[in-house]
Formats: sequence, structure tokens, C-alpha cells
Amino acid sequence: MDGYHLRGGCHCGALRIDIGLPRPPETYGPRACDCDFCRKHGAAYFSDPDGSLRVMVGDARFLGRYRQGSGIAECLLCTNCGVLLGVAYREDERLYAAINYRVVEGGVVFGEAQPVSPKTLTANEKVRRWKALWFADVALVGDSA
Repeated sequence: MDGYHLRGGCHCGALRIDIGLPRPPETYGPRACDCDFCRKHGAAYFSDPDGSLRVMVGDARFLGRYRQGSGIAECLLCTNCGVLLGVAYREDERLYAAINYRVVEGGVVFGEAQPVSPKTLTANEKVRRWKALWFADVALVGDSA
């Protein structure tokens, strides 16, 4: 993909990300979810349905998955160092995801964070929103991810 290439991962390196974006990172305003879980992690997510995301799992024992709220999507965490990598939703064989912008390395500058409140949406509204905003070209690769 032409455009912008970003890398990052959790603190201990067990989970790594490789992202392709069609636009400069500063044009993305991370979405700061107001749910208790995301607020306690200081998470704000960015994504682009026209971009790509690869999550490389060095050891599947460290890929934690946590469902909270409506339980439709799952938070992806490193069970070794505790970093919240992002959030994912699977529909049939397609995986959609958004990444916590704080795990991107290299001093990348993003736009200003925007507050969002997905807990005010119905389950169907959430799924429609995710499919419109999240990375749609997502792969989990590595040790039996």
C-alpha cells in the first residue's frame, strides 16, 4: 500500500503491529471511548477502513482477549505487560479492528482525540459504525493467533 507505514506494539514486544494508512497520521483524530474500561486504560483508537493492519503475535499465550460492555467486540491485550493494543470485531471470516494510538512507536503525531460514547448505541448501530470506521483489512499472524 502506498501511503504511510506505522509500527508499534505492547511494552514487552510480545504483540507487534504493522499499519498501512492512506492519509497522514495527523489527519486521524483518535476516538477516546468513554466506557470505564477504556478510560481506565487511557485508550483512544484510530483506524481507517481503507488502511491495513497486521497484528504479529510472538507467543499466543500473551494475546489476551477481554469482552466487556455489550460483549460484541473484544479488547486485545498483552497478558505479559498489560498493554491494551486495540479492539476487534469478527463477522464471519472478516476481522475488523481499531488500534489504541498510544501503542504506535516513533513519535508519530495524530490529530486531537475526539470523545465518543459507544455505550449509547444499540448493538446494530455499533456494528454498523465499526464496519464503516475500523480497519477492514486485518490479519492476526504468528503463534496460533
